[in-house]
Amino acid sequence: MKRLMFAACAAMAAATAFAAYPDKPVTLVVPFAAGGPTDKVARDLGEVLRKHLNGQTVVIENVGGAGGTLGATKVARSAPDGYTLLLHHIGLATAPALYRNLPYKTLDDFEYLGMVVDVPMTLIGRPTLPANNFAELRKWIDAHKGKINLANAGLGAASHLCGLLFQQALAADMTTVPYKGTAPAMTDLMGGQVDLLCDQTTNTSVQIESGKVKGYAVTTLKPVTTPALAKLPTLDSQGLKGFNVSIWHGLYAPKGTPKAITEQINAALRAALKDPEFIRRVEAQGAVVITDARQGGAEHKKFVEAEIAKWGPAIKAAGQYAD
Repeated sequence: MKRLMFAACAAMAAATAFAAYPDKPVTLVVPFAAGGPTDKVARDLGEVLRKHLNGQTVVIENVGGAGGTLGATKVARSAPDGYTLLLHHIGLATAPALYRNLPYKTLDDFEYLGMVVDVPMTLIGRPTLPANNFAELRKWIDAHKGKINLANAGLGAASHLCGLLFQQALAADMTTVPYKGTAPAMTDLMGGQVDLLCDQTTNTSVQIESGKVKGYAVTTLKPVTTPALAKLPTLDSQGLKGFNVSIWHGLYAPKGTPKAITEQINAALRAALKDPEFIRRVEAQGAVVITDARQGGAEHKKFVEAEIAKWGPAIKAAGQYAD
């Protein structure tokens, strides 16, 4: 009888704890530097999530390094109590192929909470490039084989992945120039030190609109309709049939986080994705709010499994790994 009473009391205490969640600030880990595209999404999301998480502050913690794996590892090893979450992009699905000694298991060490946004990519060039459209750019690339510098924000970054597929689609051999983040890569592109960069609309729209870089194409199958990007054709329509790269972002908790808490976070996420201010902010940057079944954890995980299967062979074919 005493054991039954103890078990009942424990269950009631646990239920009360879950019902009170969160009763302190929630940390949202971004596995990249502050100011980058993923950081922007996280800060917009954190601000609106607060409304649906008992008004608790959502603290953004930038844990950059190793292509996002340091931040992801931190969350995978955190207490599974709902107070440490991860916002990660496509890099979570490409890391198993890029890193031989990945310190976590992508499909086993996280609770999948739902996807947030899709962000198209843009192909941009230094302002002094003689090519003024993609057709001219292809001719310029053909005429300068082996002499073209393609920047990216580091191994495993969205720009690295997009650039990798772009080179494969054109069968063009370019010199890859990795940087420690998008900001220095963009600075050198605007200054003419490198030739090309493929990066997210959240990080390129302002520079394209201001004329600081040349915009050549978007990487999704459908055009992007924001004012800065509406005139850019898709790579698919310019001869690279089937070229389709968007940088999705998802929300995660450590494995073992109680279902009552993950369901509460998912409910808060779904509410946030309907928030008019959040939608306005991300769409102004060319991003698209997830509205389909991937808002749920189960479909989110299925999608990541498919992305792992998609990107693994491409990365291995390129022979680009990190220890």
